Amino acid sequence: MGDRLTVPEPGGGDRDEPAMERVLRPRCLADFVGQPRVRGHLELAIHAARARNEPLDHVLLFGPPGLGKTTLAHILAQELGGTIRVTSGSAIERPGDLAAILTNLEAGDILFIDEIHRLGRQVEEVLYPAMEDFAIDIVLGKGPSARSLRLDLPRFTLCGATTRAGALSQPLRDRFGIVERLEYYDEADLRRIVERSAQVLGVDLDLAGAVEIARRGRGTARVANRLLRNLRDFAQVHGRGRIDASVAERAFAFLEIDARGLDPSDRRLLRLIVDAYGGGPVGLGTLAAASGEEATTLEDVVEPYLMQLGFLQRTPRGRVLTGPAYVHLGVHPPAAAGTVSGPQPRAML
Repeated sequence: MGDRLTVPEPGGGDRDEPAMERVLRPRCLADFVGQPRVRGHLELAIHAARARNEPLDHVLLFGPPGLGKTTLAHILAQELGGTIRVTSGSAIERPGDLAAILTNLEAGDILFIDEIHRLGRQVEEVLYPAMEDFAIDIVLGKGPSARSLRLDLPRFTLCGATTRAGALSQPLRDRFGIVERLEYYDEADLRRIVERSAQVLGVDLDLAGAVEIARRGRGTARVANRLLRNLRDFAQVHGRGRIDASVAERAFAFLEIDARGLDPSDRRLLRLIVDAYGGGPVGLGTLAAASGEEATTLEDVVEPYLMQLGFLQRTPRGRVLTGPAYVHLGVHPPAAAGTVSGPQPRAML
């Protein structure tokens, strides 16, 4: 369906993260905008760990991509005065890979595993005693002469992040002392995020321009920051370098991003459901094949925002467009669509 301008990378971690994203990342909890419940819980846990002079309990962060899971992991390391070690579940293929990482940790370090649900079962077995007892068991030799050797580990904090909490095995999830879900941002928080990023980047942004970006930010900090950079380029080429309401409107028209943050790919998907499948229901696999997108991309990245807007519903029979989706597209529901009215779109998104 072409390159998407406004879709956060699914599970994008720090390893392949653009340098600009690292520049924009806040360094402490005081600078982190939004997520008040998560921020408050982490602040309490950090203060308690400092008072006891102990490592923070293991932390699991989950939620849609682009909301700040990686950022919070780096903030934990900064607040606790430790070093963060970054890897991903898919990169740890064998138990020996994890053992090598764990034995190189120092006391107070943060081990950040992005997309932790992708760890293999054998790797998980090594992680269990490391999380509970700060030790790992290594088998030396083979056959009758094989023996087990237990290696003590420094007391560290594991911070796991995932976009698919349901794919995490229950034994692993139970070993996290702090489990937090990150939610989509409202427009007010996105505006504050964009204004802070503009200051960091030295972008001339007025309040009206920030509001327009936040309105189209899809409730996601990463998307809002990306739009800010896109508009900065547009303002430099087609304006005087200042992003105001007029420049924002012209830039979004050029990028073909509408007032609800939908890009051509989103609208093409909605029209596909209308034109080819009568508004639904249609299965995920069928949609993926017809649209050219991966099923996991549709399910984890595209659909959540459309559902948040009240444009799409997942039913036992498949995906179905709602009344507000037809209104947004400016088309009448097909006579045999069997559509549902659905919730009204949220004002905040």
